[in-house]
Amino acid sequence: MKTATAARVEPNAVETKVGPGLARRQVFAVAGCYFVASFAALGLPPYLTEILPELGDGAARWAGLLYVVPTIFGALGAPLWGRLADRFGRKRLLLRAQLGLAAAFLLAGWADSIGTFAAALVLQGVLGGTFAASNGYLGAALEGHALSRALTLMQGSARAALVCAPIVVGSLTPWLSPHRQYALLAVLPLAAAVMLAALPEPPRTRPAPPQATTAETEADGTPVVEAAAEPSGRAPAASLRALYAIEFAFVFSTVISFPYLISLIKERIPGTGPMVSGVLFALPHMCYLIAAIPVHSLFRSRPRAGIALGFGCIALGLAGHGIAHSLTAFVAVRLVLGAGLTLGLVCMSVLAADCARGRAPGGLFGSIEFFSKAGAVAAGVAAAAGNDWFGPTAPVLTGTAIALVTVVATAVPRLPRTIRTRRSL
Repeated sequence: MKTATAARVEPNAVETKVGPGLARRQVFAVAGCYFVASFAALGLPPYLTEILPELGDGAARWAGLLYVVPTIFGALGAPLWGRLADRFGRKRLLLRAQLGLAAAFLLAGWADSIGTFAAALVLQGVLGGTFAASNGYLGAALEGHALSRALTLMQGSARAALVCAPIVVGSLTPWLSPHRQYALLAVLPLAAAVMLAALPEPPRTRPAPPQATTAETEADGTPVVEAAAEPSGRAPAASLRALYAIEFAFVFSTVISFPYLISLIKERIPGTGPMVSGVLFALPHMCYLIAAIPVHSLFRSRPRAGIALGFGCIALGLAGHGIAHSLTAFVAVRLVLGAGLTLGLVCMSVLAADCARGRAPGGLFGSIEFFSKAGAVAAGVAAAAGNDWFGPTAPVLTGTAIALVTVVATAVPRLPRTIRTRRSL
């Protein structure tokens, strides 16, 4: 019997997995390829202020705009590439993303003007999208807890690259300028493409029986249908609308603290060296690397509770940045933020795996990537405006407000159900 809380899916995307999924080593291979391919994308942007003077922008006035160019164009291109992956093959489009990234890095590394360098960053956004492409590939071969665990591993790859890449780039700088490192690091996505070529195409899918569906309409007006509840009887924990909104709010509230964190630390703790500042910046991401798998085991059956708790920790951690005036205090608030980051990312992976049941994974993860990048762009703009008007404390307080609103929005819908349950007892 079909339940009232059955999953909703697009009519041309109602699919049932057949055949074997991916072996564990193949999932790790996809995550490893994303890690090496993302080195330049995550490690070189912090050095734009050193790259641009070589291209004629002595004051690096274009650094802020160029920082978000790949994100903006990546957001615009992700949904399209996802749909193409569903149509022409997920492995093929994943290889395209890696090769596109390599081409963009080569152009950036050999650019001799601001215009050419900016064009390379546009191509990086348009032709890249390795994270969404990797998730779409995994989503076509895995489902349920296996998929949510794989998505958690993918986020671990992103956090590891975010921690390691700037350190490696800085270490190479005495021998090779960050500008030319773009060309050198282009070899990494090329190597990733070679490794991915050995992986199998995800299992073919077949349409679900038509009698298991009923018509409905999705948020953007496209017709969708309802699929029968999964065999376990557990209803999906979130709709697509909720997932997209949570993704945007999460990225906004966490990323908004990134651009001016170092300035805030230097203002509150004069004399703090770059190494200490870098460690403080990396602490939340290190928390994820340490705790993500245990958190997944604890919250894989109750992701909405984990989301609410995660946003609560984010709000508390960001608010603490506003009053921290010592190294010990900053370590404490960064660890609290790391707890929220870990809970949020892990539980959003569980929600995404829930929503992926019966949907074309390329289009789904492309759309998730759009809202993620949109949140990052909005956070960058809000951080810049807040810093200019009120100083480096403003971005963390803005992030606190957004996190608190999301806590309420996530927790309140559960109250009516709880009240109705109690009344029925």
